[in-house]
Amino acid sequence: MSAHGGKKAILAALGANAGIAVAKFAGFLITGSSSMLAESVHSVADTSNQGLLLLGQKKAEREADQLHPFGYGRNRYFYSFVVALVLFTLGSLFAIYEGIHKIQHPEELNSAFVAIAILFIAICLEGYSFRTAAKESRPLKGNASWWNFIRTSRSPELPVVLLEDTGALIGLVLALGGVGLTMVTGNPVFDGIGTLCIGVLLGIIAVILIIEMQSLLIGEGATAVETELILNALVDGTRIERVIHCKTQYLGPEEILVAAKVAVPVGSTIEPDLDRLSAGDRPETDLQAPDKP
Repeated sequence: MSAHGGKKAILAALGANAGIAVAKFAGFLITGSSSMLAESVHSVADTSNQGLLLLGQKKAEREADQLHPFGYGRNRYFYSFVVALVLFTLGSLFAIYEGIHKIQHPEELNSAFVAIAILFIAICLEGYSFRTAAKESRPLKGNASWWNFIRTSRSPELPVVLLEDTGALIGLVLALGGVGLTMVTGNPVFDGIGTLCIGVLLGIIAVILIIEMQSLLIGEGATAVETELILNALVDGTRIERVIHCKTQYLGPEEILVAAKVAVPVGSTIEPDLDRLSAGDRPETDLQAPDKP
């Protein structure tokens, strides 16, 4: 479910960002607005990011082999980490540089109304992309808050798209504010300030993504709720008396490795009933009889 939903949200974001990037670049060429240029580069980076997420999903589908006996599921984490780096370098650093440059050397805007019209169109398209990502995320989010979903989700694509779209929407509002204030006051410095704010915003989002994706790439275990379900499935009171210790690690968004050391009744050779766990989540067990009766 998370892979399918993630792909639908990625494709929606890819289409929206590609169209927005073309419109923003046209607006920059007409108006000369640095905010429009920063937003144009931001949209190009976002479009590239969606392609990287799709590539990561494709790479993750490779069958396990001798070199990677647990499969290639972590490709989705790796490419999501690359996305965070791209967002930071192409999006944040460029916008900060352009914003500082325009504040130091302000330039007059041409046809500011064109920029405003394009920004409104971009807000509508980004809103559609964000709505799609939010809709696909709700079944996985459950009753958790959005922030908790981003922090605990083991499916990387949906949090990436959600944060990207959130940053894009706020960035568009900042660009609109910069262009609008420049029109009202006649001072192009506001356009540079808007660009600088966009850069700082993208930097914050990129750092959050880098931290989360790095954690997934290294290897995260099951959540507290998932661990409780695993332990309840292992301990049945007859074939397994208790779990001595249990370690888990996600090999990919849909694959989890479970290594459990359990105590069974003396003389028992019956393995635990693992049918209560889904086929993809059955833990590997190290059955060991207790030292004492």
